[in-house]
Amino acid sequence: EPALKATKLAVGEVTMPIIAATTATVMVFVPLLFWPGIMGEFMKFLPITFMIALASSLFVALVVNPALASKFMKVEEDHMPTRKMWRLAIILAVVGAAVGALGAGTQSPFLFGIGMLTIFFGLMGVANEKLFVPAAHWFQYTWLPRLEARYESFLRFALAKHHPRTFLLGTVGLLLLAFILLGIFPPRTLFFPTNEPMFINVFIEAPIGTDILKTDSVTRIVEKQVMKVIDVPEYKEVREVRNENGDVIGSDTVNFLVSSVIAQVGEGTSDPGTGDVELSATPHKARIQVSFVKYADRHGINTNDVLERLQAGVTGYPGVVTTVVKNADGPPVGKPINIEIRGKEIEGLLDEAEKVKAFIEDKNVPGVEALRIDIDRAKPEMPIVIDREKARRLNVSTYQVADAIRTALFGKEVSTFRIEGDDDDYEINVRLKDQYRYSTQQLMDMRITFRDMLTGQIRQVPISAVAKAEYATTFSAIKRKDLDRVVTVSSNVIAGYNNNEVVQQIKDEMANGYHVDDRFNLRFTGEQEDMAKDMNFLMTAFLVAIFVVFLIIVAQFNSISYPVIVMSTVVFSTIGVFLGLIVFRMDFIILMTMLGIISLIGVVVNNAIVLMDFARLLFQREQRKLGLDEHTVIPNDASREALVVAGRTRLRPVLLTAVTAILGLLPLAIGLNFNFFTLFSELDPHIHMGGDNVVFWGPLSWAVIYGLIFATFLTLIMVPVMLLIVQKIKHRRQWKKQLRDAEKAAAQPAP
Repeated sequence: EPALKATKLAVGEVTMPIIAATTATVMVFVPLLFWPGIMGEFMKFLPITFMIALASSLFVALVVNPALASKFMKVEEDHMPTRKMWRLAIILAVVGAAVGALGAGTQSPFLFGIGMLTIFFGLMGVANEKLFVPAAHWFQYTWLPRLEARYESFLRFALAKHHPRTFLLGTVGLLLLAFILLGIFPPRTLFFPTNEPMFINVFIEAPIGTDILKTDSVTRIVEKQVMKVIDVPEYKEVREVRNENGDVIGSDTVNFLVSSVIAQVGEGTSDPGTGDVELSATPHKARIQVSFVKYADRHGINTNDVLERLQAGVTGYPGVVTTVVKNADGPPVGKPINIEIRGKEIEGLLDEAEKVKAFIEDKNVPGVEALRIDIDRAKPEMPIVIDREKARRLNVSTYQVADAIRTALFGKEVSTFRIEGDDDDYEINVRLKDQYRYSTQQLMDMRITFRDMLTGQIRQVPISAVAKAEYATTFSAIKRKDLDRVVTVSSNVIAGYNNNEVVQQIKDEMANGYHVDDRFNLRFTGEQEDMAKDMNFLMTAFLVAIFVVFLIIVAQFNSISYPVIVMSTVVFSTIGVFLGLIVFRMDFIILMTMLGIISLIGVVVNNAIVLMDFARLLFQREQRKLGLDEHTVIPNDASREALVVAGRTRLRPVLLTAVTAILGLLPLAIGLNFNFFTLFSELDPHIHMGGDNVVFWGPLSWAVIYGLIFATFLTLIMVPVMLLIVQKIKHRRQWKKQLRDAEKAAAQPAP
């Protein structure tokens, strides 16, 4: 056929299945756009990116590719003459060497990289003609035909006699086996991937009211404990010391793992994971941050091991709560152990929280780091109580007393000044010196100067004449949820323990031996609550996606049996995911693994639609060939032969789709890092495995890879098997109907 006509015929044959498959794949991600909460805001980029990419690919497949194919695609490849190939390769090599030499001489990485890239293109031209073209020819004309022949033989076996029923029952049995193994060997379930920390925070909290100098002295003690853990020989190496000219002038022993250790006391040192971040001054709190170098420079050291050592080695200080936590990937979530107690009476809530804390500590549940209550009832305060009768007699208002004390403590703006040549105004604040600000007696002896409104005279009255200072304690905060007061008992989980298992053990202990006061309501929240909500949403999104895909396939095929087959392949594809997790003992990450399963739906549906649409086309051709109407089912032998032809014809696109998807996801799954720019600019690709990205994307990639490996078998074998079963059922019904019609016709008397 002419190129233009062949392109039109090809596009016309695959347009509807491609549109249906792409639409179904896009609709799979639509429910994820309605993901509620902060996790939804964090993950929303994923479905949006997928949907835009899929819509763009549909345009390219139906418009751009046919246009290019009709103009440039040839049945036979043009081979470049050997002399011309070598001449072009030598020219590129010479030009590249010249540009590379210029870049090396001028110390320009960009020019040097361009030169090396030019040489690379020349070498790739030779490699293409001598290696890749013969390999591609062998793959297309030798290996694939052999695979197609073996596949056809196996497919004929699967479709012969009663084998379809055996294959279907075997697949159902394999699904049940996967669920049984999942129960016997359950993978560790996590809410979010466990990352290797980029930095570790040691939070120090002394009793409220502790002087900042005392907090600083405690912080220095804890800092020594931290340095004792990280300043060890196994984290050190000898490096050359160079001068400004790059000459080696000596060597030094440095810590290759830790980039910095910063201690901070006072403001901005609250643990964000507790949910009670204080923006004001916190002289009783401190933080020590241990920052690590980037993943590629850690020499294979897992920073989670450092976290475990710090949690074991930092013993803290008597009366001081010390918490060791790592940076968390993803949006903020609550503590792994987070118990909310709700009620009306704050004193009773605190008593109940103390009982819960003591109960869990007595049970000595492994994995619990340090339980803390988020409200302290012993926060010291010094109320200034004004004697209103004395103040009235002396004509002193409560505002004057409060304003005088606030000015003495925090200062008051009295004027501004501007530096010559500067457009900014700077405030001038007046307040007492520190030696007077921290003395209660000096504050109370301070005089209030004012004009007496009755006599018009300037008067000075000591604050102690109308007020007195008292010492008391109060609550550090009063928190509410849904109009109820709430107190939270929380803790981190020690590295190496599973959050869900630790929380479940606490729940079991409390269910068997702890009675909650009827006045209060106790429930586990934080990370556990977020995990349950997101898991419920993802399951709902999974079911909605299946239902929407079902409707799309019904609209395309105008049949119920075809969508049922596709939905069966979607369910069966989870066998690969579950078996992969069990065999390779991988964690089940609620967010990323579930997203991988949802993403898998699109690929499975795509391949199934492509195969089933072509099989239906062959059924219709066979009907016309046998002179049957569109409602008459073709014989079973004809259906079997049509399915064999459909499977063999669609083997290449289905197989190549799966293989390319798996190979594309594999670097993401194993964390293969490759710097293309430095490969040419420095002749060093900086290849290393793992990293922060593999922690996040690895579970999603492996879920899709495991599912695709099994789903390819489903598409190529089980889809034809189930189609043949459906055809047999339809044919049997048709035969029975014809038999009944014949009996009715025979029973009627002749006219």
